[in-house]
Amino acid sequence: MLRIRTAHRHRSGHPPGEVQWLLCEWSYKKKEPTAFYLSNLPAKTTVKRLVYLAKLRWRIERDYQEMKGELGLDHFEGRTWRGFHHHVALVAAAHAFLTLHRVIFSPEDPEAESTASERG
Repeated sequence: MLRIRTAHRHRSGHPPGEVQWLLCEWSYKKKEPTAFYLSNLPAKTTVKRLVYLAKLRWRIERDYQEMKGELGLDHFEGRTWRGFHHHVALVAAAHAFLTLHRVIFSPEDPEAESTASERG
């Protein structure tokens, strides 16, 4: 990781951008970096925090894809803001319920399986 100033608008006479973090993901098996991340988090941010937040993006993407594909987030065909808001709220509630259900009744946790079978 490195603190840098981006220069993407420098050609048009603008000064370099604000100071940002450049985080490079580089596997020891590869000859070159495999991913790059720019962040405007404060200079005192730790490496651990930067990596955690960069990797969190993939979890959010996965949740979004699940809500679209499995729960119908992209199926709204109404015309009002209120209808759209209700649709998104119901999809979010369904996603929260399913996520909680997966956590409580995780097949990797033998205790959860026995507790679930005892309940019902």
